[in-house]
Amino acid sequence: MPVIDSTQSEVDEILDNLPGRFGREQSSIIPVLQYTQEKFGYLPEPAVIGIAKYCRVSASTVYGIATFYAQFRFTPIGKNVITVCRGTACHVSGCQGLLDELEKLLGIGPDSTTPDLEFTIQTVACFGSCALAPVILINGKVHGRQTPKSTRKLIKKIKAPAEAEESVK
Repeated sequence: MPVIDSTQSEVDEILDNLPGRFGREQSSIIPVLQYTQEKFGYLPEPAVIGIAKYCRVSASTVYGIATFYAQFRFTPIGKNVITVCRGTACHVSGCQGLLDELEKLLGIGPDSTTPDLEFTIQTVACFGSCALAPVILINGKVHGRQTPKSTRKLIKKIKAPAEAEESVK
């Protein structure tokens, strides 16, 4: 999912592509929000206002719908998304230690993104993979039976290519 800066012209370009793809009725708001978030990686404010105009509703109606569903974001996410399970099995198996380690390594807590947009840490109530507790998901891939040490290795592995590229510049 791309993350781009949202200039008004980029928002206008995406909104110009809505006719033909989506109707203007209120029932189109969620698919239009999904489409827009897919393009930007989040929902920039100008896009929400444009969606409201397109669907002929108030911006507060669009915000109300978007904030009701956890799938929608109003801030950019990182290139690498780390999701930590906080379910009961993961909690008793040490998910807080994983979150502490991630905060130490990346300098951000849960529901945050690094300033360079490389990493986002988020949490969920339960993945339903309790036999693998504690579980984290990195870019959609499940990593079970995590420890702070194994999590540190995963993050270092992700960071290594980016750091190698930086040293070449």
